[in-house]
Amino acid sequence: MIGYVTLGTSDLARAAKFYDAIAAELGTKRMMESDTFIAWGEQGGGAGIGLTKPFDGKAATVGNGVMVALECKSREQVDKVYNLARSMGAADEGPPGERFPGFYAGYFRDPDGNKLNAFIMG
Repeated sequence: MIGYVTLGTSDLARAAKFYDAIAAELGTKRMMESDTFIAWGEQGGGAGIGLTKPFDGKAATVGNGVMVALECKSREQVDKVYNLARSMGAADEGPPGERFPGFYAGYFRDPDGNKLNAFIMG
């Protein structure tokens, strides 16, 4: 149902380094980019994530209650993504752990303050 998710950034080069590393851990790469936008994912695949400088030219802001969930292949990969994000300056929003039976996730904020989680069901 979701085609892709786009998050705002005030510093595309800084944010790109962060998402390049996360995408590599998840086994994907950049699929599209311009001077103001970069997207990661697979052509013809599932939902991807994009970063953009806001079209209106104003500063990027964080949506209250907005979060992007990154699906992982194992609990170990959840831990790796979370720890990788934290090593690159992501703020902790809740370390990896089982939130309820069958749902394991770690929460963090990217360098622009956008909230993400790495998760696995089952």
